[in-house]
Amino acid sequence: MNVTVKSTAKSTARARKKAAPGVPGTLRTTGQDAQPELVQLLTPEGERVEHPEFPLSVEPDELRALYRDLVLVRRFDAEATSLQRQGELGLWASLLGQEAAQVGSGRALRPGDYAFPTYREHGVAWCRDVDPLNLLGMFRGVNHGGWDPNEKNFHLYTIVIGAQALHAAGYAMGITKDGADDAVIAYFGDGASSQGDVSEAFTFASVYNAPVVFFCQNNQWAISEPTTTQTRIPLYRRASGFGFPGVRVDGNDVLACLAVTRWALEHARSGNGPVLVEAFTYRMGAHTTSDDPTRYRLAEETEAWKAKDPITRLRAHLEKEGLADEAFFASVEAESEQLGLRVREGVRGMPDPDPTLIFDHVYAEPHALVDEERAEYVEYAASFEAGENL
Repeated sequence: MNVTVKSTAKSTARARKKAAPGVPGTLRTTGQDAQPELVQLLTPEGERVEHPEFPLSVEPDELRALYRDLVLVRRFDAEATSLQRQGELGLWASLLGQEAAQVGSGRALRPGDYAFPTYREHGVAWCRDVDPLNLLGMFRGVNHGGWDPNEKNFHLYTIVIGAQALHAAGYAMGITKDGADDAVIAYFGDGASSQGDVSEAFTFASVYNAPVVFFCQNNQWAISEPTTTQTRIPLYRRASGFGFPGVRVDGNDVLACLAVTRWALEHARSGNGPVLVEAFTYRMGAHTTSDDPTRYRLAEETEAWKAKDPITRLRAHLEKEGLADEAFFASVEAESEQLGLRVREGVRGMPDPDPTLIFDHVYAEPHALVDEERAEYVEYAASFEAGENL
């Protein structure tokens, strides 16, 4: 596979590895990033590098838009974490550190493409125009998702680990029968890659040549277990056992994630079958707000990954190339403050749902037993208002 990595100090040619015909190669890094085959277009220092098999042309306004996405997604995520700590949300799964993987892949989607998320794809939700307050309603317990999946082409969050991979494979198989020129993307983590559902999805997608991209965010930790306890090979190489290509990309490089996901989606929608993208990134915070990562990982590891922060590197690039000034950064920060305010006020002002709504969508048609249960519940709830059960 073709290998080229540049650093701010010196451009260095790396060894070439043979790639399968028609399948793009990937970059190999050494030293601190001693991991195999990593596609990178923007170094941690903010230097733009090229890759012959993943070309990417972006205009200055597109770069500024990506920076805005990253900053606002991080702010929204930080506000949600704070709200949970204040008792306003039941739980929150932070994406801190994974913004580039989600924004880069999310912005690669065409309007007709369909995304199947886990419970952490807040950045992809942002790219699909899901209102953050609708998303937070689920974690506050006032709705079951809040958005129309078919309007946004963004499915409801999936809590069952790995199940969405099968949903995505099935939906992609349906696309081929409909003759549509669209593709599907399924998000999951390194922990979910060990689930049987994901392997079954790989099998179906491969055999039926389904137009689906499996996007694995390898954030190094499946709750408290490192990736090394789950696999003896890099995750992207699992794809070869199912008969389709896999690529590992720098998950903290928004440009590389954009370029690789665009290629993967086009590969899939062009009738070439599925692709596995492994976004090599890091979960900077806890698995969820019920988790304490200090119990199972070293602070030195987290500090090392801070140097690869996706927002810092894109800002460095914009500043080095003179593509954004202080006025631009200040305007994004001001917009971030406004978003934070809207999220805080919006969440705290969410009305409690009518408890009887739980009976409304059990069956598609009216059901006598459900009607009886609803009536019993209404009578029971009314007894509290009357003081009978106080």
